[in-house]
Amino acid sequence: LTVNCLDQHVQKCPDRVALIWERDEPGSAVHVTYRELLDMTCRLANTLKKYGIQKGDKVAIYMSVSPLSVAAMLACARIGAVHTVIFAGFSAESLAGRIMDSGCKAVITYNQGVRGGRITEMKTTVDKAVKNCPSIKHVFVAQRTENKVQMGGCDVPLEEEMAKAASECTPESMDSEDMLFMLYTSGSTGKPKGIVHTQAGYLLYAALTHKYVFDYQQGDIFGCVADIGWITGHSYVVYGPLCNGATSVLFESTPVYPDPGRYWEMVQRLKINQFYGAPTAVRLLLKYGDEWVKKYDRSSLKTLGSVGEPINNEAWQWFYHVVGDGRCTLVDTWWQTETGGICIAPRPSEEKAEIIPAMAMRPFFGIVPVLMDENGKVIEGNDVSGALCIAQPWPGMARTIYGDHQRFVDAYFKAYPGYYFTGDGAYRTEKGYYQITGRMDDVINISGHRLGTAEIEDAMADHPEVPETAVIGYPHEIKGEGAFAFIVVKEEITHKDRIKEELKTIVASKIAKYAVPDHILVVKRLPKTRSGKIMRRLLRKVVAEQSSDMGDTTTLDDPSVITEILDAYQKYKKEKSSS
Repeated sequence: LTVNCLDQHVQKCPDRVALIWERDEPGSAVHVTYRELLDMTCRLANTLKKYGIQKGDKVAIYMSVSPLSVAAMLACARIGAVHTVIFAGFSAESLAGRIMDSGCKAVITYNQGVRGGRITEMKTTVDKAVKNCPSIKHVFVAQRTENKVQMGGCDVPLEEEMAKAASECTPESMDSEDMLFMLYTSGSTGKPKGIVHTQAGYLLYAALTHKYVFDYQQGDIFGCVADIGWITGHSYVVYGPLCNGATSVLFESTPVYPDPGRYWEMVQRLKINQFYGAPTAVRLLLKYGDEWVKKYDRSSLKTLGSVGEPINNEAWQWFYHVVGDGRCTLVDTWWQTETGGICIAPRPSEEKAEIIPAMAMRPFFGIVPVLMDENGKVIEGNDVSGALCIAQPWPGMARTIYGDHQRFVDAYFKAYPGYYFTGDGAYRTEKGYYQITGRMDDVINISGHRLGTAEIEDAMADHPEVPETAVIGYPHEIKGEGAFAFIVVKEEITHKDRIKEELKTIVASKIAKYAVPDHILVVKRLPKTRSGKIMRRLLRKVVAEQSSDMGDTTTLDDPSVITEILDAYQKYKKEKSSS
């Protein structure tokens, strides 16, 4: 795999730029050629080998986006080790849970991270996490800042070791179905699942979708602003572009640092040709007005892409007309961690074929989407809605959930036997195009981060004074969706505001800051069926203010609970608007 991503290009064009690292401070970009990236990868690979990492071992990567973090992924691949990149915004507890589930032997991290002008303590978080992880033998620590951090017995200074290592490392020979990486994603139950991707099919699919969806041409500068902690970063920052010999931009900062013109200033300076980002960032920047965009020359742009959640029409129009001047192709791409790469997007298509705003539209080569009804029957014809399934396997699909193949079968193949169930609903238009309508289970999408509501509930359940919680998603104008928590507190409790603050802290420390609910409403009790199942559907109706249309409430243990919750919600809304 690394021969496809590195060696083949080093033989043909060693001085072609592989990576442009757009560091947090604007104007301080670092260019890395294919020759330099291969050198860095081999030295890192030899360092891992020196410390006992072998084919099949698992390695956690807890790093911000940088050439070194890309080299860490490729170094694992080169020696046949399995990497699991853990988003650097995750808390020590989330990190430890993933390390323990995957049985990692080592962690690669930075002393600190830099993002949006702020320093984040990465090594400290890793130290806290590995206290509870007996499988970890070594922590490799790289320097992102000049600041010294505490080094312990199992800590290895990465750059010092790499400087001593040989710059050649023979790639391990791998079977096409050997594991390449694991990536944790949220499910509708509380425990994140380690999605497994393998070698050949994954790389082929990432490379082909990168080439054809974005119309990537040799010499283009490809700018995907995703973090490597997510599947988008794996497929469209690292593996797809590098396999195609592209120049890929690594974006370390935020869309609003040092100001809301950051993306477009970068586009002008680096002459980016394809720009791939999340709707949540587009919605955020739209609020700041057009002048931040128009200040910069965006004439290099040819293709714009949207990923992570369905894009709303307003954001699509702004992205197309203001950012792209109405002349760039805009591809709204639908896919998942589990699919490995883009499955439905407006391109590739016949030349100049129509693109309908805010719609993914066309399945990629080899993807056969079907819509299913409640009875598990395929819905024929057009102008219909149903559960989105895929009818035949494709090269990039996940192979299993690590350590729990039964959960894999149950989650994706049980609801509609013979089909892969995506968890999303979709509408097929009169012309046969696909529009994704959103999740059909208890999973929400906050700023493009997928999160099971059960995960937030599990975290909040640790509070001794909060016996019950229910979390739902609600529409949020910037983030797409936000979390809204309903909680029951013990009867004698008076200091409800303090409890709300404590719950927010717990969620941030157990999961990550983005998971913290925007609203927490204290209620006397939750709406439950006679068998004790919480009816989150009804809570969604309350928050969406559709109380006149509650649907069937006969299964509720006590239907009067609805009036109680509605009253509490109205009171909460009044307090909010007056404050």
